[in-house]
Amino acid sequence: MKQLLVIFFSVFVAEVGDKTQLATMLFATDKSVTKAGVFAAAASALVVSTLLAVVAGELVTRVVSPGTLRIAAGIGFIA
Repeated sequence: MKQLLVIFFSVFVAEVGDKTQLATMLFATDKSVTKAGVFAAAASALVVSTLLAVVAGELVTRVVSPGTLRIAAGIGFIA
């Protein structure tokens, strides 16, 4: 359960205020689209992009060690 909470909060903090959230807020201002529709479309997009990230992570770990990936991800976040 601890790992799931760490993942949740890490992703949540990374997503708050990013361009995806800003775009979703902009779409929500459109009177011709329901707010439930905006939520469903944005949530679905996040689920699909997360699925792709999980699959890519699984494939990459077959070639690159998890330790190397952590270092590369850390450097990527700093950059």
